[in-house]
Amino acid sequence: MEVGKSGCDGLHAIDAQANSISAQQVVKAAHEELLQLMRQRAEVMKRIGTVKQTIAGLANLFGDQVLGDDLLELIDRKPNGRQPGFTKACRRVLMEVRRPLGAREVCLELERYAPAILARHKDPLASVTTVLNRLVDYGEARSLSNERGRRVWEWISDSETPAEAMASRKTA
Repeated sequence: MEVGKSGCDGLHAIDAQANSISAQQVVKAAHEELLQLMRQRAEVMKRIGTVKQTIAGLANLFGDQVLGDDLLELIDRKPNGRQPGFTKACRRVLMEVRRPLGAREVCLELERYAPAILARHKDPLASVTTVLNRLVDYGEARSLSNERGRRVWEWISDSETPAEAMASRKTA
């Protein structure tokens, strides 16, 4: 009886080990797919940002009237009676200023063109910092240190080569 019992336990141990290996393979495959999708999302977001930046530049050059209402809305320029979302407003600041900005500078820019949006936040500086960090996570912006060692953020342009991106990180 003892021999049969331990033989059965041995089979259960083998089954458990096989299930564990199978689960590890599934988790590994899912992890790899998630990483690939996140890289693709970052590339798509970077490309969207570049196209929006190009359209905004053309609108600055030729006037908003050359763009249709739907396009104005897509680049957050169509007055629709309500303030743009907080994240969209932070995106707009980074895209239009085109240089690294600290969170306080982003707050000042928001105060200039959308003061009501800041009024809805108890701690606007903390809210801006959170959004800027999310834009970094989304692959739309990058975080750098300025000459005084303070944290600044800049919009990532799709037209920038990887070498230029690395150089800008080292010099800031």
